[in-house]
Amino acid sequence: MDELMRVENLTTAELYRAAEILKGGGLVAIPTETVYGLAANALDPRAVSRIFAAKDRPFFDPLIVHLADVDWWPRVVSEFPPLARRLAERFWPGPLTLILPKSNAVPDLVTSGMPTVGIRIPDHPLTQQLLRMADIPVAAPSANPFGRLSPTTAEHVRQQLGDRIEMILDGGSCRVGIESTILQIHGDAVTLLRPGGIDLESIEALIGPVGRPSPSAQNQPAAPGMLDSHYAPRTKLSLVDQIPHQAPSASVGALVFTEESNLSGYAAIETLSSSVDLVEAAAGFFQALHRLDQGGLELILACPFPDQGLGRALNDRLRRAAHG
Repeated sequence: MDELMRVENLTTAELYRAAEILKGGGLVAIPTETVYGLAANALDPRAVSRIFAAKDRPFFDPLIVHLADVDWWPRVVSEFPPLARRLAERFWPGPLTLILPKSNAVPDLVTSGMPTVGIRIPDHPLTQQLLRMADIPVAAPSANPFGRLSPTTAEHVRQQLGDRIEMILDGGSCRVGIESTILQIHGDAVTLLRPGGIDLESIEALIGPVGRPSPSAQNQPAAPGMLDSHYAPRTKLSLVDQIPHQAPSASVGALVFTEESNLSGYAAIETLSSSVDLVEAAAGFFQALHRLDQGGLELILACPFPDQGLGRALNDRLRRAAHG
C-alpha cells in the first residue's frame, strides 16, 4: 500500500490522486456511513478482478456499485422504476442498496453473471467528493478479507488489507457501522435480501409490506452478505440465549447490548449501548468485535438483540458470524 490519508489532512491534490488511482484500474479503500469499502472502477473488468483477488472473494458473490448521484443510474442499470425512485428520494444518500436490471456497461464479473446489479449512493462527504472527481461508478464491497469482520475504521483496513491496495482514505469511524439494507425490486414487488442500516419499519411505512426470498433463491446469493457464514471474527463466536453470570473460563469474552453489572470472570466485556439504543449499538458493533477478536480469547459469547429496527440487522450479522 502506498499510504493512508487521514481526512483532516486531505488536500484536493490528494483526492485527485485517489481519483486517478481509481481511473487507472487501482484499488482505494473508501469510507462510507456503513463500513469501509474496497473501491475499483465498476466498469473495468480488470480493476474489478483485483477486488476479488485482494479480498480472496469467490466470484459467485456479487458486488454493490456506488454512485455519486441518482442521475448516474443510466450508467449502470437499464431501468429505474417509480418504486425505486420513491425509495431513492427517501433514503439516498444512505445505507440502502437497490437491486435492479443491469445495463450492458456493467461487467458480468460485478454481478456474478446475474442480470441485476445492486446500486446505492453512500452518505459520506469524502467519498461523495471522490466519486464526482473520478466521475466513475465504483464497485466497493467491504474492505476486508472475505467472510471476516467488516472494517469500520481505516485502521481495520490497514491491518487486514494494507499491503494489497494502493491507498486508504481515512474518513473516521463509520457513522452507521453496519452494511446497507438490500432490496430487490421486480415490478411492484420488493424483497428484503439483507437487513441493514435502514430498518424494515421505515421502508414498509413508505411502500407497504416487503417480501422475503424463498429458500430456493439461496442457491446463488443475489446480493452480498447472504451466505450462511459471514462477518466472522477469527475467534470462535457463540450465540446464547443469555450471557452466563460467571464466565465459563478465564479466556472468554462477552459482547453485550447494554450494561450488565452482574457478569464476572470474563477476560473482556464489550458493552454496545449504555442507553439501550440500537442505533448506538449498531455504530459500535464491528469495532467491539474487532477489539474482542484481538484480545487473545478462546471464545466470544453474545446473545440476540431485540428483533426490531436495527436489531434485525445486528441479529443477522451475529447469526452468520456464529455459523458453524
